[in-house]
Amino acid sequence: MAKNFKNKYHDEERESPKAIKQEKRASNIPRKKTISAKGKTLTYKPGMTVSEVASELGISNAEIMKRLMGLGVMTSINQSIDRDTIELIAIDLGFSIQDEVITDLTRFDEMTFEDKEEDLVKRPPIVTVMGHVDHGKTTLLDTIRNTRVTSTEAGGITQHIGAYQVNVHGEKITFIDTPGHAAFTEMRARGAQVTDIVIVVVAADDGVMPQTKEAIDHAKSANVPIIIAINKIDRPQANPEHVKTELANIGLIPEDWGGDIPFVEISALKGINIEELLEVVLLVSEIKELKANPNRLATGTVVEAKLDRGRGVVATVIVSNGTLKVGDNIVIGNTYGKIRTMSDGTKKRLTSALPSQPVEITGLMDIPSAGDMFVSIEDERQARQIAEERTSRQREGELQKQKRASLKSLFKEAEAEEKELVLIIRGDTHGTIEALKSSLEKIDIEGFHVNVIRASVGAITETDVHLAVASNAIILGFNVRPIAMVRDMAKQEGIEIRLYNVIYKAIEDIERALMGMLEPKFEEIVTGEAEVRNIFKSSKVGTIAGCYVTNGLIQRNSNVRLLREGIVVYEGKLASLKRFKDDVREVRQGYECGLSIENFDDIKEGDIIEGFLDKEVKE
Repeated sequence: MAKNFKNKYHDEERESPKAIKQEKRASNIPRKKTISAKGKTLTYKPGMTVSEVASELGISNAEIMKRLMGLGVMTSINQSIDRDTIELIAIDLGFSIQDEVITDLTRFDEMTFEDKEEDLVKRPPIVTVMGHVDHGKTTLLDTIRNTRVTSTEAGGITQHIGAYQVNVHGEKITFIDTPGHAAFTEMRARGAQVTDIVIVVVAADDGVMPQTKEAIDHAKSANVPIIIAINKIDRPQANPEHVKTELANIGLIPEDWGGDIPFVEISALKGINIEELLEVVLLVSEIKELKANPNRLATGTVVEAKLDRGRGVVATVIVSNGTLKVGDNIVIGNTYGKIRTMSDGTKKRLTSALPSQPVEITGLMDIPSAGDMFVSIEDERQARQIAEERTSRQREGELQKQKRASLKSLFKEAEAEEKELVLIIRGDTHGTIEALKSSLEKIDIEGFHVNVIRASVGAITETDVHLAVASNAIILGFNVRPIAMVRDMAKQEGIEIRLYNVIYKAIEDIERALMGMLEPKFEEIVTGEAEVRNIFKSSKVGTIAGCYVTNGLIQRNSNVRLLREGIVVYEGKLASLKRFKDDVREVRQGYECGLSIENFDDIKEGDIIEGFLDKEVKE
């Protein structure tokens, strides 16, 4: 009876409206399932947040926060925690821990995507215009843009995004409006082979100039087809045939002379033969058979990026493969984001971008660098994870620079197949450069050959270092010197600069390096540089140079060389070093001094005095 009464009482209590409501509310609350730790493994993923770890361990956020505070870690549930902390909590709960097996995150954008031949379709060529200053690069780009873009797009050009597409008889061509050769090479140095074709602009009334040769060197090093545009043919003093002869002398033979380089005579200012130039670009691209697969995740390269006050981070990118869409998660260098907006050079909003198409995107977390490659990722979390891993490795110094070529390492890295030693030569005269280049290219060591990608007169410059980075080359200087800034830049980039004043010594070093027998006995240490500000004549001492030490220090017992516009004029020893009237042992950066050089009086204002010591080293 009592039993029946109790059951009846409980049944009535449970069936009352209040009890039913409470029971229903309780049934809707998701209960935390208790996970048995026996045989359980936590898979660690870089960048895991506190709440994600709690979910994997089957405990509440409050419980994991309590355990973290017990370990002295103060954080929020949305912040990521390191692997060691996660491992301590997991082991305490009876879990084992293992790392997620994924692709090397720092090289994610270098993954090879297998595109089937039937998936590939024709894509527009990407063209870069280069040449000497004032030869008409900007005018040519403006003429092409104004005649080809504004006539087909409503509203005309309203913004400049660093790259744009033009239409030629239904075909598209993408132009990159780069600021100069250095930017072109820096992009290649980052691994971004963006350009398909290079147009080198040469003025018909000026001919081949130093930057013209530079542009040709960069294009050859990038191994891309060259089209020569002889500009300013409308000028009275124009001489296109002379330009052709000059270019033929440096290995660019025109097609109408039996060579393989297309030459087009144009006037960018008056729009003469622009149509013909664009048709040649299409013809060259047809020969190259440029293809891409639009039906896959996008990859591409950053052309330029900036921080806009209203829109945040804005980047101009060119899609190299796949299709980029609004809403895609992308990783660019050490940053990531979700594409919020996409527009072309006319500020027209787009929802997608096909291969070779330049677009301006917003939605990135940080500003990427020009030349950074991007890749679309399906999972936003993985995009964040890749970017955080790259940043972490860079911060910890684990992202090592690309191993550069050096003479000492050549033999150690030799393999069965033939190796190429890439050289950049700078010298004081054309004669010595040609002699050195000719001698080096004749070196015949089994398994090796020498490739001189640039040989020119003048001091070693930043451009040489940029080219060496992109081509993994060694710089040889003959009777020339780099200034301190260039030397520091080469050291930072890991580029080797070898300096000589005797031709046979340079040839001997290269031969020994290729045979694995290079054993230099001395290492030159540059102690400092001083700029000559004033000249004083003395009947007893000779010429005294009033100098300002611009870098390092000048020592009384050091060897010195006198540089004039980067060329070595004299090398010897100091005869005297004074501060005011007192003899001193050394003068440091930022101080003035007076000095004279033994057996040499031809010192001029603006000369650079470089101090150096020879230090014996063991190999």
